[in-house]
Amino acid sequence: MVFDEEMIQRIYASLPEKISQIKNKLQRPLTLTEKILYSHLAAEEPLENYNRAIDYVNFSPDRVAMQDATAQMALLQLMNSGRKTVAVPSTVHCDHLIQAHIAAAADLKTANDTNREVYDFLSAVSNKFGIGFWKPGAGIIHQVVLENYAFPGGMMIGTDSHTPNAGGLGMIAIGVGGADAVDVMAGMPWELKMPKVIGVKLTGKLSGWASPKDVILKLAGILTVKGGTNAVIEYFGEGTASISATGKGTICNMGAEVGATTSVFPFDEKSAAYLQATGRTSVAKAAATVIEHLQADPEVVAQPENYYDRLIEINLSELEPYINGPFTPDAAYPLSEFAKAVKEKNYPQAMEVGLIGSCTNSSYEDMTRAASVVKYAKEQKLKVKAQFIINPGSEQVRYTAARDGVLAEFESVGGVVMANACGPCIGQWKRETDSPERPNSIITSFNRNFAKRNDGNPNTHTFIGSPEIVAALTIAGDLCFNPMKDTLLNEKGESVKLQEPHGYELPPKGYAVEDAGYIAPASNSSDIVINPKSKRLQSLHPFAPWNGKDLIEQPLLIKAKGKCTTDHISMAGPWLRFRGHLDNISDNMLIGAVNSFTNKTNAVLNPETGEYLAVPALARKYKAQGIGSVVVAEENYGEGSSREHAAMEPRFLNEKAILVKSFARIHETNLKKQGMLALTFADKNDYDKVREDDKISILGLTAFTPGKNLTIILNHSNGTTDKFEAIHTYNQVQIDWFKAGSALNAMNK
Repeated sequence: MVFDEEMIQRIYASLPEKISQIKNKLQRPLTLTEKILYSHLAAEEPLENYNRAIDYVNFSPDRVAMQDATAQMALLQLMNSGRKTVAVPSTVHCDHLIQAHIAAAADLKTANDTNREVYDFLSAVSNKFGIGFWKPGAGIIHQVVLENYAFPGGMMIGTDSHTPNAGGLGMIAIGVGGADAVDVMAGMPWELKMPKVIGVKLTGKLSGWASPKDVILKLAGILTVKGGTNAVIEYFGEGTASISATGKGTICNMGAEVGATTSVFPFDEKSAAYLQATGRTSVAKAAATVIEHLQADPEVVAQPENYYDRLIEINLSELEPYINGPFTPDAAYPLSEFAKAVKEKNYPQAMEVGLIGSCTNSSYEDMTRAASVVKYAKEQKLKVKAQFIINPGSEQVRYTAARDGVLAEFESVGGVVMANACGPCIGQWKRETDSPERPNSIITSFNRNFAKRNDGNPNTHTFIGSPEIVAALTIAGDLCFNPMKDTLLNEKGESVKLQEPHGYELPPKGYAVEDAGYIAPASNSSDIVINPKSKRLQSLHPFAPWNGKDLIEQPLLIKAKGKCTTDHISMAGPWLRFRGHLDNISDNMLIGAVNSFTNKTNAVLNPETGEYLAVPALARKYKAQGIGSVVVAEENYGEGSSREHAAMEPRFLNEKAILVKSFARIHETNLKKQGMLALTFADKNDYDKVREDDKISILGLTAFTPGKNLTIILNHSNGTTDKFEAIHTYNQVQIDWFKAGSALNAMNK
């Protein structure tokens, strides 16, 4: 079955004329990013030369994808939109709520039992609004999208930060919050600041232990976690042609870790081969007829410095494996330097668990390359020293890998194959350990490694590598093992050097699957009823509109110190079960944020009594008194997942403003969508002026206009004040969202 074939053929038929019009208007060669973005301008949006990282532009994406954790809130909002059916093809994927514990079959049964109410709700709403539904066990959203929906030159949004995975097939795919998804599903234009374009030129060819994952691990070290903010990373150069489509997907997927809007590769023979292998030969053939429009123009490739805002070059032939971490995905070490870093920084050297999978690295190619390392080790009588966990990316990958004996290789050395789901990557891991707080090290082929993310233990040092490096270190049980030069002792006392990995980009016998897990929307549907006593689901009520006044003397809720990601603001793990219940999940608001005054988490001062309360408890106390409050934080606030709960919870608990040194892109947009004030210090040093018992006023809202700073007054308890300016990036539409109380309120008007 080829999804959306008529739509895709229509897009390709109109593409040459669109690109011609764009070039005639802009009078210059185009990057691939520009071709896709400008060809997806909303109907009423004028064709003009928009300023990168400055102008807000309206687009019309081709489709929407949602995973089950974020889909709950997105669909609850869709139910309030007044729509009868979605305006663009949309899907829901049940991959986040399955906890990894025992093994695939047992864990899937448990998930179906414990999440039945949520799955039934998602299925029912999907039926009612004409949304495709991928049931639990079908696979991880981004792998399923790559296999079924991604197409070169297309544009999609998804309620997950790793939606850019589809860039591996030449698609502009952007992670968003649920409110953005509702806009598109409701037929509204979707707004995005026109991104900068970072060009990454790839030369040479990967070999040996190096893999596509190492491209993005190296790049993360170059760009850092915010170096890609408000930018698309566009790969070009002869090196791109040697990387498989799934390998390109890996690279694009983890671009989220540098804050990039998305990442994209040009359409080529590898793209066509993957489309054909996944049953989309007609799409491959149609794309081939317009291939010149699915790549950057030759002039761009020849003189990239004239067309990209930043240019980076990576020689694949010289690239060695990287390991990144712990606690941040941009701490990048070439493998040759990693052992030294482990010893110098006193990281726990014993490697206790190796985990392969996640939306980043769970393709057939990933599985076969890692399995080849395991197979050789077994043949050489080497024992696997660490626990080994494998999460296939989709039922199609799992079925094919099982048929070909790939999964059996892992199981033969004690590896446990978990469900086709996110599992440990997002904290859905019931890890059994002798001490849940003991310092320890694990290595994954995942994308993020924030403290507590995988197993809830702040002392777990999580490192990120390719599947083949994960396999090698799992066999060794030692973080300092370098498979490129070190040897291991086998059962006979012989020194063995591991063979370089090898695998298959595509299954030699083709992909196969008995039940991929897709359920098309039924033609008949009934009204959606939510039990008012449910602890998992709760109907949404519109947020109150702005009262027309400046904010006067609002208490400080918390002044967060250091990294404050969406995991710190709204934790995942066990809290995922409340993603459809705003009141219940608000009990996790900012409980992971570090209080700058005490260096403790989930303890903030109640100025009235002098006692320290849990962050949500103090926020609820203020709300009950009809008082708002303000959150202050540092750089790249809201880094990480697209989860809009990190914006909706503060809104629900009556937070009035978030004042920070800088925002991560998705989170800033999510705050705006929910009617929050997202402000940044004009002078970052003003952060230091905020005191624990301050009352904060925000002036200038009665004349709130684009480009005009607001005024912050800190009213200190000793009677003194500090006054300074705060910057905002609101355009007039976003100001209207604020005044209406949310973007959804404004849309309903």
